[in-house]
Amino acid sequence: MRARLFLITPRVVDAATFAPKLEAALAAGDVASLLIAPDAVTENDLQAIAEALVPIAQKHDVAALVSGNSRVMGRARADGIHIEAGETALKEAIEALQPKSIVGAGNLRARHEAMEAGEAGADYIFFGLLDLEEGEEAHRKTIDLGAWWAELFEPPSVLLSGRSMASVETCARTGADFVAVRAAVWEHPDGPAAAIAEANAILDRVAQDVPDNE
Repeated sequence: MRARLFLITPRVVDAATFAPKLEAALAAGDVASLLIAPDAVTENDLQAIAEALVPIAQKHDVAALVSGNSRVMGRARADGIHIEAGETALKEAIEALQPKSIVGAGNLRARHEAMEAGEAGADYIFFGLLDLEEGEEAHRKTIDLGAWWAELFEPPSVLLSGRSMASVETCARTGADFVAVRAAVWEHPDGPAAAIAEANAILDRVAQDVPDNE
């Protein structure tokens, strides 16, 4: 199985200046999903950002997801929603939006929370905390939860990488279905297009299980 990329917007998004960067990233290689998840914005601001970015994602056959706001998701005609507000909010979203829309579960800090989300019918289980700044490597708990989930459960898992490209490989080697990338792409020294191409090359190598040359 080959993992795919789950791209997350930067924490601060100015739609006008960010749109060309997103276009370049999505044109550079395979990306499964785009999660629109800027920090601390009003609903109106999130709406404007989503309306600018959703069409770019969908043009590239990338599923566009909005974090936490079903009204914005619907008005922007996004493909789904990412829920971080707990089990009750997740179940309400699943009941209201599936099967037409994707409903993913995040902010899962323990095994029992992940199992509850899977049993509720979440379309994917996201390991890693969006509200924390990424370190160079993926968080150890993210890796441990992802490896545990991949071995035992069917619903797809998403693991949040760190800032380094090496962390993309670490996440992929757990057996995760998707590797979430944020800072590793938007802060890449050669730009987001180069980052997406490099990350996909890593995922190809992991899928083929070709050892590093080191």
